Amino acid sequence: MNSPAGPDHSFDLPSTGSDGLGGRPRRRIVLAVNPTAAFGRHALAGDEAARCLRAAGLDVVVLRRDSMDALREAVGEALRAGPDALVVVGGDGMVHLGVNSLGGTALPLGIVPVGTGNDMARMLGLPLQDVAGSCARVISALADGGRLIDAGRVTSGGRTMWFAGAVSAGFDAAVNERANSWKWPRGTLRYTLAMLRELGSFRAITYTVTADGASAREGAMLISVANVQSIGGGMRIVPDAAPDDGWLDLFVVKPLSRLALLAVFPKVFSGRHTSHPAVEIRRVRSVRLGAENVVAYADGERIGPLPLEIDVVPGALRVLA
Repeated sequence: MNSPAGPDHSFDLPSTGSDGLGGRPRRRIVLAVNPTAAFGRHALAGDEAARCLRAAGLDVVVLRRDSMDALREAVGEALRAGPDALVVVGGDGMVHLGVNSLGGTALPLGIVPVGTGNDMARMLGLPLQDVAGSCARVISALADGGRLIDAGRVTSGGRTMWFAGAVSAGFDAAVNERANSWKWPRGTLRYTLAMLRELGSFRAITYTVTADGASAREGAMLISVANVQSIGGGMRIVPDAAPDDGWLDLFVVKPLSRLALLAVFPKVFSGRHTSHPAVEIRRVRSVRLGAENVVAYADGERIGPLPLEIDVVPGALRVLA
């Protein structure tokens, strides 16, 4: 994910006062904004979200920073002050930031999905590219407590992080790696062109897969471990996945020719690929993946090279959805 650009400034309102309902103190929201969500097409979405939330009587702290690392640090500092929720404005990269800030805590996460992918928001049935509609869902869910969903944990290179959507290691991750190295073109066209370029040189990978304690070596074009149905902005790799069933879905595409892979790929958007003999889906609670020279991505964010370990933590995240 590209780092957000823009001025480093925050807007803070005091948490004193009331919401007009019997003098109850106003709820305080930390609003973290990625101004480059969807490649800058929704740069004003953060301001609109702040207005919507404040109009509902909420105190809102708006955070913008020049990099994701700086934004992550600012969010951590703001959460130590004890707000009632964190709301992120952007795409799946911002959801990833939110999940890693809140995973395993009781503090809820709200999502204003204005990014390119929005796969987590799609799974939760949130209005996409609709700031007012998303904020209305946040406000309503804040009143009733939201819902608990599972989150995945991935451990790689001695560090552990959370993910909400999926970990990918293989062809799709290689496409992401290539696309992220380009500055042009922007938008989904960049990923389409990166896919076509990667297809020309990609070969099946030999993985060591340990799923719920059972190990095997197998060749595959890609392997994903998913908590939600789709990745990459609507590719429904595991159409029967649910984010609150206590399971992850292990998605494997076995070795295919380039033409066969290109023929299967469009079917992923409708979920019609699952009957293909090269596609395997099984539910797991933990997975260890190993392979040479393979980089993994989680929620579209670079994790690092294999090996890595993945497990599910049921009910680890409360979402305002």
